[in-house]
Amino acid sequence: MSSSPYGQFPSLVDRTVLITGGATGIGESFVEHFVAQGAKVGFLDIDQNAGEALAERLGDARHKPLFLRCDLTDIDALKKAIADVRAAFGPIGVLINNAANDVRHSIESVTPESFDKGIAVNLRHQFFAAQAVVEDMKSLKGGSIINLGSISWMLKNGNYPVYVSAKAAVQGLTRGLARDLGPFQIRVNALVPGWVLTKKQREMWLDDEGRKDIKKGQCIDVELMPEHIARMALFLAADDSSMITAQDLVVDGGWA
Repeated sequence: MSSSPYGQFPSLVDRTVLITGGATGIGESFVEHFVAQGAKVGFLDIDQNAGEALAERLGDARHKPLFLRCDLTDIDALKKAIADVRAAFGPIGVLINNAANDVRHSIESVTPESFDKGIAVNLRHQFFAAQAVVEDMKSLKGGSIINLGSISWMLKNGNYPVYVSAKAAVQGLTRGLARDLGPFQIRVNALVPGWVLTKKQREMWLDDEGRKDIKKGQCIDVELMPEHIARMALFLAADDSSMITAQDLVVDGGWA
């Protein structure tokens, strides 16, 4: 990464970073980028094979990342995994609440049980992960919490109403936490991607109509990729953004 044309952030060297949903897609790029900065990265995911493979692939870095399999809808398991990252690397200075699932669903198909499940996988764990790292960040006299949002609700997208409800709520969660944690120099921001063309998105959702929508919607006619999101996360995690909090940082090529 030393030959990269992109920024290096000295304040991230040796900093403990926790990333949820880090085994594939955008999360995988987060792990790669923070490891390349010299951070101590712990990442959680339900996909054990992908998580172990990623940790092994990055094993020659300054700090080999720690992968822990975790179902983030199980809050006790989430708290245990966070404690394990802390035990391995020390107090957590950066939290990236990335994990989510944008499975499509109709209004008619939603039940109370599926609604609760959608909120659990897309919103609830963000709060409890933040709660679990607050004392770490207080001890460090500062920290950065980055909650992953989505432009989907801004665009009034259909076919996944529980998902867009949860992603809209991320904005409120972010601002509320930023107010309460600001006195401790803990910053809380929402990183809001557009349609990031991960392997999953290409295989499951992207079609010719979607490509037309992207071309029409984005001001910059370039495919939005995980690394575009990861580079903004680096900035928000680093001390360079020390006075940025309670904000929605949209990375979408100018669509929303």
